[in-house]
Amino acid sequence: MIQSVWPYLAVLLLIAGTLPALEKRTGWKFFSVLPPIVLVYLLVTALAALGLWQINAEIKTAQSVLVKQGVPALLFLLMINCDLRAIGRLGPRVLGVFFSTTFSLFVAFVATFFLFRSSLTGLAWQPLAALSGSWVGGTANQIAVKQAIGMSDDLLAMSLLTDAIGYSVWVVVLFSVARLAPAFNRWTRAKNSGDLPVHELRSTGPVSWDAVLIWLGLALAASTCSAWAAGYMPTSGVLGASTWTILIATSLGLVAAHTPLARFPGASQISSAMLIAVVAVLASQSNFEGIAAAPLYVLMGLCVLLVHALVLVLLARLFHFDLFLCGISSLAHVGGVAATPILAASYSKALVPVGILLALLGYILGTGFGLLMATLMAGWALP
Repeated sequence: MIQSVWPYLAVLLLIAGTLPALEKRTGWKFFSVLPPIVLVYLLVTALAALGLWQINAEIKTAQSVLVKQGVPALLFLLMINCDLRAIGRLGPRVLGVFFSTTFSLFVAFVATFFLFRSSLTGLAWQPLAALSGSWVGGTANQIAVKQAIGMSDDLLAMSLLTDAIGYSVWVVVLFSVARLAPAFNRWTRAKNSGDLPVHELRSTGPVSWDAVLIWLGLALAASTCSAWAAGYMPTSGVLGASTWTILIATSLGLVAAHTPLARFPGASQISSAMLIAVVAVLASQSNFEGIAAAPLYVLMGLCVLLVHALVLVLLARLFHFDLFLCGISSLAHVGGVAATPILAASYSKALVPVGILLALLGYILGTGFGLLMATLMAGWALP
């Protein structure tokens, strides 16, 4: 049994690095069903439940510090590639599809909550709220919402499993409906978006060791400054010190994204590494207690996707959106930056930058959306 911090961290980092490396080097289809980040969570959770490390004062303190400092630092780095000017240049049509998708997810989460309200007593609504952050932004937003609302690590397992299963199903659906585009576009009276004029994303050079150190230093500085500034902010309900820290760190990243600093390479790669490392640390604090409730959350996740699809189709008919933009916008919310370009490329290569920019916009809004859903669900939940 591991009883000190350094071997504990060594195990977590090795697991967090090995599974993504396997995905890249093997191309196993298994990873398209359960992405490496979910497998890391499940494997580390299993090792924690088996007692590979002892949750003593030393390891518990390390876990608390890593999560408290790591989540704001991670969000700061994720925002570096979010160029609001490029997003604005996409035009009203594309942004209209994006915000219609966001609205459809809002309706879907609210409807699903009330449909299953009798089963979501106490704090049982929290995994659904955290999932809403992920299905507008990504896993980092899910973790940020989890931290902000004080959700237990055990409940995070159900949120992550629902995310993985729902995402896998939805990717298959969106790839499968591509052949229906001509008929769908005739029904909505929409033009095909395959020839949409787009702007190239800014490029960066190779990542060097000095860039790694600089970005890590800046991310930790942003995290520290955010926590300091949060201490001076008013608190009420969900909007506590942790929430303020997350929102301030996100804002600092967005500001930095519009400075020459954004052209410095490395932020994207380091944020990807930090994300899976933070997930591993969170998993190391949890166990499988209450996992029997997971099927209920998976059912709720599938219900969210069904309602989301129905509402988005109705909005597409009302505003004359084409299938390609609807599909890309939907996956930009549910799947994030990693999956959206692949779907966009299968529709039209010209839409790849659009998919990336919409997914980045989801990263910006995901935490706020999740906190909004958490506030509403907390008020509506049965005792």
